[in-house]
Amino acid sequence: MGSIGITINNMLSHHNEVMLLGHSDDYLPDSGMQVTIAFNHFGEKLVQRMPRCRRGYIHVINNDFTEWEMYAIGGSGEPTINSQGNRYMAPENPFAKEVTKRVDTQQSKWKGWNWRSEGDILLNGAFFVASGEELEVKYEKTYIELMKFITDRLGPDEEVFNILFFL
Repeated sequence: MGSIGITINNMLSHHNEVMLLGHSDDYLPDSGMQVTIAFNHFGEKLVQRMPRCRRGYIHVINNDFTEWEMYAIGGSGEPTINSQGNRYMAPENPFAKEVTKRVDTQQSKWKGWNWRSEGDILLNGAFFVASGEELEVKYEKTYIELMKFITDRLGPDEEVFNILFFL
């Protein structure tokens, strides 16, 4: 069985390969992996893998991605990626504005992978290439309860976002 119930939060900068989730494309036990990437600041001089996912279910929520050099979120081995409420600030490089990258996989195969963006802020030409079927929101209840908790104490979502990332 893959890792489950893992949450990652940090402030990262100056790395090439930032975060790899999953052993290999052929390691089937990682299909059960469930990881949440939340409240991270992916800062200057990050190149790729924020994260790169192999198999499993990856929930990327309320992160700040600033000017990656190749791509922000990548995957292979048919991972499910649910991106919610993130801020993606694309780099100036016109060839690196795509948030997503399917690694070493033909479009005919990855178009069936479940990747979606919901409520993300895409800036400076950033774009997210969604694929697959409509996803079941496995974290919907947790997300709603977390936002209610934060909003009740700090104010509307926009204010919370500014407090979390821009203080």
